[in-house]
Amino acid sequence: MPRKYGVLGAAAMLAVTLAGCAPDSGDSGGDAVNLKVWGWRQEDVAAYNKIFQSYEDAHPGVTVEYVPYKNTEYDTILKTGLTDANGPDVAQLRSYGLLQPLVAASGLVPLDDQVKELADFPKPVLDGARGENDGKVYGVPFALQTLHVIYNEKLFADHGITAPTTWADMIAAFEKLKGANVIPLASTVTDTWMLPIQHEIFGATTYGGTDYLNKMLTGGAKFTDGPWVKSLETWKGTNKYWPPQSSGVSYADAQALFTSGRAAMFPGGIWELGVFEKANPDLKMGIFNVPPAPGAAVDKTLVPGYVDGSFGVSAKSPKREAALSLVRWMASEEFGRAYSNELRQISAVPNVQPQDNLLAQALRAYQENPSPYVTYAYFSGGSPTGWDLASAAFSDYLLGRRDAAGAAGHIQRGVDQWFRPKN
Repeated sequence: MPRKYGVLGAAAMLAVTLAGCAPDSGDSGGDAVNLKVWGWRQEDVAAYNKIFQSYEDAHPGVTVEYVPYKNTEYDTILKTGLTDANGPDVAQLRSYGLLQPLVAASGLVPLDDQVKELADFPKPVLDGARGENDGKVYGVPFALQTLHVIYNEKLFADHGITAPTTWADMIAAFEKLKGANVIPLASTVTDTWMLPIQHEIFGATTYGGTDYLNKMLTGGAKFTDGPWVKSLETWKGTNKYWPPQSSGVSYADAQALFTSGRAAMFPGGIWELGVFEKANPDLKMGIFNVPPAPGAAVDKTLVPGYVDGSFGVSAKSPKREAALSLVRWMASEEFGRAYSNELRQISAVPNVQPQDNLLAQALRAYQENPSPYVTYAYFSGGSPTGWDLASAAFSDYLLGRRDAAGAAGHIQRGVDQWFRPKN
């Protein structure tokens, strides 16, 4: 059936009634079933419409409507929407600590016994959709996001540069580009949510990645200890290669510097590939991971990554069985392949290999040497979250209002209010 859905306003959607909807059934049996899938990606409407078309074709009478909201407003809208039957049937869920308020409010259906396909997902992937107190899984993870330095292949070739394999090679490349009046790194400062991402890219090897995280989780290490503080200094040490007047450079500014060819590299997430391609279809890109810094805790390149989110079922949905049927399909390789191909993302579904060469390269690198996104994935289960604390503290650090130890102390004092080490 033809797709006919667009972006609906939050107020309008919250007022929608579901009169006339079909009984609970994955296959409609002749009755029309309309499933509403809420999400925060307004730019992905066309892709999701195409993805869900294949599900509709296999389930006559079922329509799946992707209803996106503004990213910055979505969490509040979803919290309200999960309180009654007029909300979503399936919802795109934030991961890790940001999921916990919805779990605590009993707004979601536990999926452990409902979606048998979840048994094939690796535990670290399911951790992104797990309730921290009850250990149950509340969503089918949809994407892995890996963090890299994305580079302009033409600029590298024009200046005789190849993807660096040592820290010294990387710094030499930065110097060569800077000497040729090319901005080496399109880094942002004003959009503080990007700062913990940039820190992980350049600082993970200094503090030690997963090994250090495990010590932190069991009380054997803190943000204020030497390795973590030094990792901040390692990251900030690259700022001489950032854009001029970098303190005023926004996320959008940094993206534009890269896609226009004024900057040779962009430190960020693999999700940027699709964004950059749309902005400049002629841009040829490569990726590399930052080699171990001098004095690093590990002697191998680490690839930070995390689970971006999951799809869960509203406990208030009057079409629970149909919604469960849809999320079971979302755990299938068919959905995973479609998601990866249409959205140029790394699917979280096991055994789905991206067709896109750069995505495949990113996934291989992450699988070989994974590293955590510490403040977002593992210290966001309470308030204030480690991610919010780090975003603010790193901004102060870059702007000279705190030193590295002071920034680390701000994070530690905040998480000490709620975090308790595991035994």
